[in-house]
Amino acid sequence: MRLSRFFIDAPLSLGQHDLPEASAHYIGRVLRMAPGDAVQLFDGSGQEFRGQLLEVGKKNVRVSLDQALAGQPESPLHIHLGQGLSRGERMDWAIQKATELGVDEITPIVSERCEVRLKDERADKRLAHWRQVAISACEQCGRSSVPVIHPPMTLVEWSNVVDATLKLVLHPVAEPMVSHARPEHLAFLIGPEGGLSDAEVEQAKTAGFHAARLGPRVLRTETAPVVALAVAQQLWGDF
Repeated sequence: MRLSRFFIDAPLSLGQHDLPEASAHYIGRVLRMAPGDAVQLFDGSGQEFRGQLLEVGKKNVRVSLDQALAGQPESPLHIHLGQGLSRGERMDWAIQKATELGVDEITPIVSERCEVRLKDERADKRLAHWRQVAISACEQCGRSSVPVIHPPMTLVEWSNVVDATLKLVLHPVAEPMVSHARPEHLAFLIGPEGGLSDAEVEQAKTAGFHAARLGPRVLRTETAPVVALAVAQQLWGDF
């Protein structure tokens, strides 16, 4: 039987813990787990803990952790994804799959052809939602560290501040990714549903990005990060 595994947004250690209310509600009310059930918890520090549920109430869950484990190793390739902001499920899909593929940081990018505009309270809610998407992906795929989801930035802002030994902007007319030497820290820039304009690609190049292509076909905005990250992990990471 598969061991239930959960992210806990609080520091963990061996011994007994009362879980945060949100986690307690999910374990007790949604999954209807019971005292004695085995669990494995992680807090994003890279370490994992096994134990069992002691008490399960409507709003409180108490757990006893008796075994500390080394978490899943992260890829040696640090990747920061600048993902063009897209609508609802497409953005969720990109964040979920990028997390599964080992990305370390994700910044939603506001560009010329973006069809989504986020402001103030709505932006905060979307950011919290995206973080939960990444957490759920970590719980599913076995990652012990949760990628950082940054607040949305404009293309100019992000391209001028992102720090990486190799910075790539995906473009259908460019050199293949394999033509570049192995970096330690990689930044990917992927456009929104309408793609990046020629002017934006040139802005990125001025900021130190190299144009790179994945193949002869034009990929959707939610497909491109899956393919790009898989290729990068195969070339330079842990695939």
